[in-house]
Amino acid sequence: MKKIVSYPLSIIYYLLLGITLVTFDIIQRIALLFGYRPHKKSVDILNFFLLLNPRVLGTRFKVEDNCKVPINTPVLIVSNHQSMYEISLIIWHLRRYHPKFISKKSLGRGIPSVSYNLRKGGSILIDRKNKEESLEKMIDFTQYLMENKRGGVIFPEGTRSRDGSLKPFKIGGLNTLIPNMKGAYVIPISVSNSWKLQSGSPFPLALGVKVKMKIHDGILIGDEDPVELIHRLEKIIDKGIEKS
Repeated sequence: MKKIVSYPLSIIYYLLLGITLVTFDIIQRIALLFGYRPHKKSVDILNFFLLLNPRVLGTRFKVEDNCKVPINTPVLIVSNHQSMYEISLIIWHLRRYHPKFISKKSLGRGIPSVSYNLRKGGSILIDRKNKEESLEKMIDFTQYLMENKRGGVIFPEGTRSRDGSLKPFKIGGLNTLIPNMKGAYVIPISVSNSWKLQSGSPFPLALGVKVKMKIHDGILIGDEDPVELIHRLEKIIDKGIEKS
């Protein structure tokens, strides 16, 4: 019975998703004419709706926020990656830190709302095959975060986990960002069960998934060896993921 019900509900969800993305693509373009803050507000609201839409599937999001890092502070947000929903969870629930993303260059085109925000909202698009250019962009990105006191987001696993388990961190990106962000804070995030929303076939979608995001308290970036800090972050994030 649950399988049968999932077909019409999945259709409704995809319709809502399409309407949301197209509508906010237009809203973002208008908002940016008035500057950074109106555009940022439009992106926040977009991601509120992107988290609201899955409720038609019975999806529930629970957030445990233990982060005490003050606002107007540059931060580096490090999260595990199970599905696209981590992005909306971070943008909405950590909007006080103005999250900006390190993303694949290919995502800069073709996706309403998402591509426009990646190009215009302060995120960076990198070509993983061009390591020299990617390194330069990431260093410039850290300068932008430090100067504007905003949050940079990185998913150090590189690709999404298909079963919820934490994949080994690829330390290259973090090992570039951390040494250039001394005095900032790094905020670890553990997301659980998000992978169940996109496991198997994209149609029909799973019903009744309960996703949890645990935001750990921030760690001040000081003189600790970057590789040791990365391993510490990996352990914190892994421990916070609910095993199912």
